[in-house]
Amino acid sequence: MPEVTIRYFAAARAAAGESTSIAEAVSIKDLVGTVSDGRPELARVLGICTFLLDGERVEADAPLREGALVDALPPFAGG
Repeated sequence: MPEVTIRYFAAARAAAGESTSIAEAVSIKDLVGTVSDGRPELARVLGICTFLLDGERVEADAPLREGALVDALPPFAGG
């Protein structure tokens, strides 16, 4: 199983209590399940995030490769 890094931003960072995690996962969906296991608030926030895989927007079924970098971007407000 590939080992990947996930970076959390804004509300995802607050819910995770850290800026990054390293986990083994085969897809974005699998990664979300792994890092949010036992962390319901993180699961809730990740459920509304957009994900970038090595800088490119991807869907939850996107496969992961060894050493990939995933960014979890919750909705942002601005003005």
